[in-house]
Amino acid sequence: MKAAVVKGPDQKPEYTDFAEPIAKEGEELILVRASALSQFTKSRASGSHYSAEGQFPAVAGSDGVGRTAGGKRVYFVLPEAPFGALAEKSLVNAEHCIPLPDDVDDITAAAIANPGMSAWAAMRERAHFKTGETVLVNGATGTAGRLAVQLAKYLGAAKVIATGRNENELDQVKALGADVTIPFTLGTLHPLGAKRYEDALKREFANGVDLVVDYLWGASARAIIAAIAKSVEDARPVRFVHVGGASGEDSIDLPGAGLRSSAIVLMGSGAKSVPLPALLGAIKSVFEATTPARLQIATKTAPLSEVKDYWSAPGKPRVVFTID
Repeated sequence: MKAAVVKGPDQKPEYTDFAEPIAKEGEELILVRASALSQFTKSRASGSHYSAEGQFPAVAGSDGVGRTAGGKRVYFVLPEAPFGALAEKSLVNAEHCIPLPDDVDDITAAAIANPGMSAWAAMRERAHFKTGETVLVNGATGTAGRLAVQLAKYLGAAKVIATGRNENELDQVKALGADVTIPFTLGTLHPLGAKRYEDALKREFANGVDLVVDYLWGASARAIIAAIAKSVEDARPVRFVHVGGASGEDSIDLPGAGLRSSAIVLMGSGAKSVPLPALLGAIKSVFEATTPARLQIATKTAPLSEVKDYWSAPGKPRVVFTID
């Protein structure tokens, strides 16, 4: 069969032949129709993600959409190594398959599953979001951040605050449901940027923010934590859920006084911090919400044969490889 094969750590996949999988008891052989290119897929393929098998050669692709040998249309995740989702056929634990609603097409399902799950799991599984709460999405202009804004509104947030570097893109996020947008510029080229961002955040936290969903980490996350410590009333809890590190900064300087002087609750959300059955449940919930919430995600389709050309593509629009 044809597949996107990774032959070693940190190598781009090549479109070539690979042995076909054979299903054993408890496994499903999937005839793949579509699979999205996500950071999760790329980091697992490179061997750098903590959930990667580190087995080479292997087929790339962490999740996708296809049909079982019995003809059932499903979304599937975490194929059995070395068989990934970016292939004509894949192999997956039967429990890692989710039936797809008829009103969600293959491309949308493949594109929306991973980023939608990240938002749903962060809010519902980790932070136990309640209707009427105020949510701040840090990094709202990314694909996952945009979905987090939309899902927060769908789940009943009273107010959604969106932050990001690109002011023009924040205007687009406002059209998706954000009530307040806060642009920021950080780094050595913008010495006053952190102070301005923190001041804008302090005004919002003084009015009440219950939950922060963070897709960036780095300097912007530190500014949020500082704003919480300086402006939130005594003992009012703020749940801060770290979901992604799009800033590229793995570590931040976190003063202990900021924790002692606030009721901030720091947590992460992702594979292993959320049980796999709960993550699968989150994906199912996102599929069920796609039509009633009118969830929007920008996509670009490409044939699997062009996987090497698109491997370094930006996260938006989300590239979805199609397999005919």
